[in-house]
Amino acid sequence: MSQAGPVIVYTSTHCNYCKQVKAFLADQGVAYEERNIDADEKFAEELWNSGMRSVPVTVIGDVKILGFNQAQLTRAVAELQA
Repeated sequence: MSQAGPVIVYTSTHCNYCKQVKAFLADQGVAYEERNIDADEKFAEELWNSGMRSVPVTVIGDVKILGFNQAQLTRAVAELQA
C-alpha cells in the first residue's frame, strides 16, 4: 500500500463517532495517528487552527473529513491505497 502521507484522526475521549472512525480505519487496514484533543492541548490547538471546531476529523493527505462519513472515508481510503 502506498501512502501519500500519514493518516491523522483528531478525537476526544468520550466521542462515539471517533470510535467509529477508528474502527473503520482499522477494518480497512489503514494505519493512523490518533491525536486526542482531551489528552494534549496542542492537538486541540492544531484542530482549532485548521478551522475545524469538532471531532472526529480525519486527515488523509489533503482531505479533511468531519465526523463519521463512511462514503467520504471509503473514497479517501481507496485513493490512499491506489
